[in-house]
Amino acid sequence: MDFRPALPDELPLLPPIERACGEPFRDFGMPEIADDDPMPVSALARLHVWVAADPDPVAWIAVEVLTEDRAAHVEQVCVHPDHARRGIGAALLDHVERWAAARGLAALTLTTFRDIPWNAPYYRRLGFREVAVLSPGLTAVVAAEAARGLDPATRVCLRRPLRDGAARDTGRVR
Repeated sequence: MDFRPALPDELPLLPPIERACGEPFRDFGMPEIADDDPMPVSALARLHVWVAADPDPVAWIAVEVLTEDRAAHVEQVCVHPDHARRGIGAALLDHVERWAAARGLAALTLTTFRDIPWNAPYYRRLGFREVAVLSPGLTAVVAAEAARGLDPATRVCLRRPLRDGAARDTGRVR
């Protein structure tokens, strides 16, 4: 499976993947998340977006650089459920980490649901740790999420410092 920047004509293929990823929230008692609109293509076009393609996109990750935090902030990671549990999400995060290292950034950050098993616990297994004091960039992210209706009490901000060897990038997952 190849990881590469999303092509402009692939951006409309990504919201259906996000919608499919939202369905498990319905079974977890969060239908409002399952029914939430996916990220608009116009928003994706303003972010750094990579796809995992086989040959069409089956997963994607969207990142914004939080300059004041020196961090690559992961806005969204989506792996279509038909391709889940194969390490694609973790590999996409590692791919972004190498990209961030090449740009002199210090960390990856993200916000996620605190108690959903495939959210915060998953990212903790991948080396992310809870942020005790919010940086200026994460403060703005949390405020924007709250404005969209996400309850900050159910969310957590996580950070993973870039690891040794992050500058190496094969661009493929096996």
